[in-house]
Amino acid sequence: MGEAKLNKRERYKARLRPIDYYKDWESLDFESLGEGDRFYLQDFGIFTTDFLEDEFTMRIRIPGGRISTKDFQTIADIVKQYDLTIVLTARGGIQLHDIYVDDIREIYNKVNATALTTWQSFGDNIRNIVTDAYDGVIDESEIECYDIIKEMQEFIIANPRYVGMLPRRVSIGISGNSVNVSSFFANDIYFALAKKDDTFGFNVYMGGKNTEVAQDADIFLLSDEVFDFFRAFVEAFYLHGSRFSRSKTRLFYLIKDIGMEGLKEHIKKEYKKEFVSAGEIELHKSEFKELRKLRNGKFAFVYQTNFSKLDADEMDKLASFATEKNVEIRFGIDQNIYLLGLDVQEVPFSSPSQSSTVVTCAGNLCPYAVWSIKEDTKYLPLDLIEKHSIFVGFSGCAKGCGRHRHTDIGLIGLKTNHFGDTDAGSRVFIGAEHSYGQSIGRELFSMVPFVHLKEVVTLIIKLYELSGYNDFENYSRDTLSKYSQDFVSLWHLANLETSQSIKLEAKENPLILDEEKELIQEVFPNFTLAENFKKTVSVKCKELWTIEGADPMYKPKINRTNFR
Repeated sequence: MGEAKLNKRERYKARLRPIDYYKDWESLDFESLGEGDRFYLQDFGIFTTDFLEDEFTMRIRIPGGRISTKDFQTIADIVKQYDLTIVLTARGGIQLHDIYVDDIREIYNKVNATALTTWQSFGDNIRNIVTDAYDGVIDESEIECYDIIKEMQEFIIANPRYVGMLPRRVSIGISGNSVNVSSFFANDIYFALAKKDDTFGFNVYMGGKNTEVAQDADIFLLSDEVFDFFRAFVEAFYLHGSRFSRSKTRLFYLIKDIGMEGLKEHIKKEYKKEFVSAGEIELHKSEFKELRKLRNGKFAFVYQTNFSKLDADEMDKLASFATEKNVEIRFGIDQNIYLLGLDVQEVPFSSPSQSSTVVTCAGNLCPYAVWSIKEDTKYLPLDLIEKHSIFVGFSGCAKGCGRHRHTDIGLIGLKTNHFGDTDAGSRVFIGAEHSYGQSIGRELFSMVPFVHLKEVVTLIIKLYELSGYNDFENYSRDTLSKYSQDFVSLWHLANLETSQSIKLEAKENPLILDEEKELIQEVFPNFTLAENFKKTVSVKCKELWTIEGADPMYKPKINRTNFR
């Protein structure tokens, strides 16, 4: 097909490869960037938009989440010198915000003069490759993955065939631990610890993304086979991934188009060996612990960031402590900082927030987000979230960088004008079985105004408490998944309308529609149903959440006390 059929980004690539564009880096005028410049700069870790021309973001790759104390301190010094804002990404990297146009080249050169790099951290590239923060250091570590990750990164960084030239971005996760801090099933490829014939290796899962679960490819790899498979995969995706409609260029859509077996055939041509069928996955859910004993008898402390945000003073404090105590710094994809190698189970400081199980995007630091994730966590019952170790994914827009559909409770910030005098709210998801890659969260409400969000999330947790389960995923499996999506929404609305908290019962088998109708009318006899569940959800949401006085057609229909 001709160039005209390619999507806009592919047309740029066809005219000039990103690696060739970079040859003019030193002479680039950052005050006069065009659309093409902004496209190419992403491949080297620099992001800006046409509506924020003087503000830049820079993303730094931290392969496997490991960073030396020296480099960590260097980044802290850069942040302080240029008065930048820093966040940890949900892929274990660093993002620098509020970079002024006059400083971008200088900061870029300083960062890339370290052992770190900004290359291919945005754009159509292999993104930062992630693993568990405890890779190789706990009793449950069967295979240390860091050397594999470094080999992967070395293969793609500055490789002219692949720099910015893939059909779409690719996210890769690998873990040789049988327990993990976070789930990796949202990755395009996940190499999961497995055992076959009494030998540890990896099962391969492919096709995940922020709104989909990676699928079992029925492939088992030994440690020394992972890199060859990775290299074959990259070439296969480069050759066969779609380059047309931008919305359908992720690996998920290639699998949807040609099937998993079709993708495996493409990879096998490059791999040049027969695949071995999958082994038994070795995966168990791990609870968050602030302090943890390591395999060598020393300890780890987890510094919980302020919902991914750091400042230079915090970084100075952590760097000084790590240097003095000779401990290692690692970043987790839970956006926390792991200090490994403590002699004693204590540190002379505390974490600034309750963020151990909350993953967020950059919020309003990103031009696509409609609200401030970090400040707007006030709309969450953080004490209850921490008490029950409930995983929350907090995305500022539908792009889903907070992995909102791979957590117990997922939230997307969106604009709304449906509820009177309010212009923003959150879409709410619950019920994912994310740790084992069984399912993504289902939509509970398409929009909850911010002022009502704490009330709604508190009710969700209250009903979970009443269920008697001690793990939200088990509650999702045995209870929430046994009812239709619209019925679960109605059940929560009925509780809100009547100021009650009546739990849903676990079921062995899913209910049919007539059974659901009978149940809700029996438990909530005064709860009026419209012609169908979906319509009832829409009507009840408007009744409950329209801001009084802002909508001239609004008349209060219920009298209730807010569930706080």
